[in-house]
Amino acid sequence: MTEDEITTALAELPGWERQGDKIVKTFKHKNFRRALAFVVEIGVLAEKVNHHPDISIHGWNQVTLSLTTHSAGGLTDKDFQLARRIEELSG
Repeated sequence: MTEDEITTALAELPGWERQGDKIVKTFKHKNFRRALAFVVEIGVLAEKVNHHPDISIHGWNQVTLSLTTHSAGGLTDKDFQLARRIEELSG
């Protein structure tokens, strides 16, 4: 993706930030159980689309996701498509 395409796609994803060759967002949940359930939902989705985020659970209710396309050496449309799908799950 070009820098302009990345900027435009990122503008459509509130809360997501670019960190080098990744896009990153932290989601806060009401409790630990909901945070874990969110991670499981993301895992199912990631397997379905064959594109897998890096996932970190912080504390008892925060999940940080990091997306990049390793095979392409940076950001691709696959990352932004997955981020949009994740947003649907979190809503």
